[in-house]
Formats: sequence, C-alpha cells, structure tokens
Amino acid sequence: MFELFKTTNKVNDLLENIGQVLDITEAQYELVKNRYSAVANQLSKEGTDLSRYKPEILPQGSFLLGTMIRPIMEDDELDVDLVCRLTGKKSDWVQKHLKDAVRDQLIANNDDYRRMLDDEGNRCWTLVYTSDKFHLDILPSMVGNNNHVNLSERSFSNLNKSDLEEISLRITDKRETNYHTESNPNYWLKSNPFGYAAWFKERCSISNRRTIFLSEIIKPLPDYKKDKEPLIRAVQVLKRHRDIMFGGDEHKPISIIITTLAAKAYNKENNVIDALVNILANMQDRMKRVYCDKKHYKEIWWIENPVNEEENFADKWPLEKQKEDNFFSWLEKAKSDFSSLKNMNPSDAYRLLKNIIGTRSVNEAVRNLGYDELITENLKPVNYSSQMLSVAHREQPRWGMSLVYNCDIYSRYNDVSDNKKSKSIYSQTVIPKNCDIYFTATTNVPKPYDVYWQVVNTGDEAKNAFMGLRGGIFHAKTLGKGGLIQKEHSEFTGIHWMECFIVKNGVCVARSSEFFVNIK
Repeated sequence: MFELFKTTNKVNDLLENIGQVLDITEAQYELVKNRYSAVANQLSKEGTDLSRYKPEILPQGSFLLGTMIRPIMEDDELDVDLVCRLTGKKSDWVQKHLKDAVRDQLIANNDDYRRMLDDEGNRCWTLVYTSDKFHLDILPSMVGNNNHVNLSERSFSNLNKSDLEEISLRITDKRETNYHTESNPNYWLKSNPFGYAAWFKERCSISNRRTIFLSEIIKPLPDYKKDKEPLIRAVQVLKRHRDIMFGGDEHKPISIIITTLAAKAYNKENNVIDALVNILANMQDRMKRVYCDKKHYKEIWWIENPVNEEENFADKWPLEKQKEDNFFSWLEKAKSDFSSLKNMNPSDAYRLLKNIIGTRSVNEAVRNLGYDELITENLKPVNYSSQMLSVAHREQPRWGMSLVYNCDIYSRYNDVSDNKKSKSIYSQTVIPKNCDIYFTATTNVPKPYDVYWQVVNTGDEAKNAFMGLRGGIFHAKTLGKGGLIQKEHSEFTGIHWMECFIVKNGVCVARSSEFFVNIK
C-alpha cells in the first residue's frame, strides 16, 4: 500500500484531494447562493430610490476566483465578498451618500437584515449569518459608464488599458479624505474585481488556446465546481500553509499577494505538486524593487495589480516591516516544504503534510484515497517510552475532563544554523539550541473558550538551570489568535513536549496529544 506514495502522481493525488477538502462544500455553496439571491432581491426591488440605478449583486474575491477555503477553526465564519454595482447616482451624492443608500435599501422593511447588519466597515456593509457560520461583505460601488455589456463578449487577452478602465468600479471608503466631500466618482477609489478575475481565470487555463470571455466572469454566480485547475488548488494549499504557519497573526501574508504571485509564476503545469514547486521557485521573480519618491523616498517592494499598474498589493510593507519579513519567512518555508515533498517516503510525506496543512484536512484526504493505514502511524520520537511522560514535575490538569472536541498542535522553528529559516517540526526533527519555536493549536471548540499550555522539560541541563524544570500548566499568552499560538525558545538539550488544553465553562473539552521537541 505504501508503495503507492512513492510516485509523484500519488503525491499529486493527495494534494488534489487536500484541495477538495479545503474547498467549501456544495451544501455550503448552495446555502451562500440562497442567501446571496435573497440579498440581491432586496437591493433590486422595483420602485425604490435605489432601483433607478439598476443595482446588481455580483461575487468578487476568492468566492469568484474559486480559491475560497474553509476556516481552520470550525467555529470561525466563512467570509463571502460581494459587490453591489450601481449604474449611476444622484449628481450631488458623495461616497457616504451612495454607501448609506445601499444600507438603507438593504434594511428597508426587513427586520432580519436590520438585526443581522454588523457595524459599518471601512468599505463594506456586512450581514452576519450566525447560525450558518458565514457573513456577506457587500461593497457599494458604481460603474464609470455603461460599456460593461458591450465588453462582456470580448476575451480578456484582447482588452487594452482603456478597456480595463471600462470594466472598473468606483468604490466607497470612509478612510478617504474626500469621503464626505467629493461627488465626482472619478476621484473615488478604483477597483477592478472582474478584470482581475478574468486575468486569473486566463492564467488558470492549462491550454494557451483557451479564451476567457468577460461574460464568463461578470455574472451573478459561477457554477459550483468540484474539479478545479492546478493553479486554483495550488493557491488553496498555499493559503492553508500560510494559515497553519501564522494562525491569526495580523501580519501574515495576505491572500491577494499569494494569489497574484502564484498566478504570475504559474507556467501551465498540469498537476498540483509541479505547480506548487514551480510557483514557489519563481514567485520572488514576479516582484519588483522600485524607488518610491512620492511617499517613502526609498526602494520598496512592488507587487503590481495585473489590471491596475498603479496599485501595489504590498503597499503596507514599508510602514509595517513585520508584514514583509513574514512574507519572506513564509516563502522560504513553503519552498523547502513542497520541494522536499516530491522525494519523501510515505511516512515522512504524511508527517510533513499534517504539520504544514493540518491534521483534519490531511486525514480526510487520506481517507478519501483509501490510505487509512497512514493515519495510525506512530509519530512519537525514536527513543520514546511511556515512562518519559511519568515525571514528577508534570502538573496534572486541574479541571474536570469531557473531551468531546479536538485539539491539534503544529510547530515550526527559526533555524539559527541556516540563516533563521522557518522550518516545520515533525518526529525526526532535531532542533539546534537558541532557536525560536512557534506552536500553533487548532480546535473545533465553539467560542468562547480559554486556552492553556503546558511545557514539560527533561534532562540535566534544564534541571540545573536557574528556573529548574518546567512542567506547569499556564494560561495562554496573547501572542496568537485567542492564545492559540505559543512562542518558546530552544535552550536545553533533551526531549521536551508541549500540550494544549481548551477549557470551556470550567471543563476541559479538548486536549492535544503531547507534541515532542528534540533539542541538541
């Protein structure tokens, strides 16, 4: 059975299945579609003040591209991005007027939407479907002219710069200085979600002969697809790799950067593993260093929007250096992880994928392929014995136990012996001293809950240290999302381990297995 994993084809099958597992299900899609249709009907009702501007509700973002992935935490919400596109406005309307007009029609004679409406966002109005575990972000916008219909039967490759301008939108953003004052939409922020989607779809096509017409993009909803192109699957896998690495860190690489660079680097590979390896090898070459003399007066990284050469998706990096550092740290780790995957034996491939993609998704994909025996593999250290866990300084949990939910730990370290590159930790990993180690926990416990961690040291070095052996259980620090990320440091030689406890209403409802760390 394990011989099946020794070919690139089987690794690719596993990655393809992981992509399917990460994707939203057809049932979730149909649910969003039904809610979407109801919102569209509400905003486009005849005889309203808004109806004269022919409001149309259209998908954008990952929902339109097909790259949406389910949240790591089952209790987290899906984020679905929509555009409310108007063909015009009152001559004296500024951004605020247009945005408020969309809100007013959304909640007009509709108590449900009034109750579900979240606090105003910078650009969007948000409807929260708590029981369905998703929310709709609705972006008020207007077209610059009415040429969308004329352009819709043309292919993206035949569009010039002025054509792209024709399908762009003018959007509202309350952070803009002219939000309350400027009535000329030519001075509002510009966005082009449909042009971007057409570009992305054309990049997805394995065949250079495939023509993408705008009519395929600018429509109410794309059809649900279970089978997707290698580029889409690669983007989904990279986004989850990013999520596992950084958890809820606000400075993690943003999806639009990963998606754009992946699409630019993609070279029509016909399978997921080759696409991933090639994309990551060439991703940095699709970025530019440019001198910015308007704002920063220095060279900065420029990741160009393919349908708007004036927009830099990395525009926050100069002022938030951690975002830039995290991107390159992620890129180096992803290169290492996926390039090594092609040549791994089945056991190591399974261990690595669990660490970089997540146990739940990988195990589900393995079961879909009929490789269940991998899931029972022993992942304890080579020199493990049950007596290791029976140390006197290991504090016992102080709560009652009702383990009805799951909790898993993933970990990476910055290798001081290799330019501080970020690397995954699995059972055979030996970590040098003086490295930062990041543990990320995932759980399906419904919020709210409390997170506790336990570090257990062994060995003479830890015993003889000033603070002595650690073994206590402590409340999570605030490094990661809700305490689910814990930072430690490799100081003492020996086999050590971490555990994570999820506590709800005074009862421990989820407990991870011991995550072992071997330091030399």
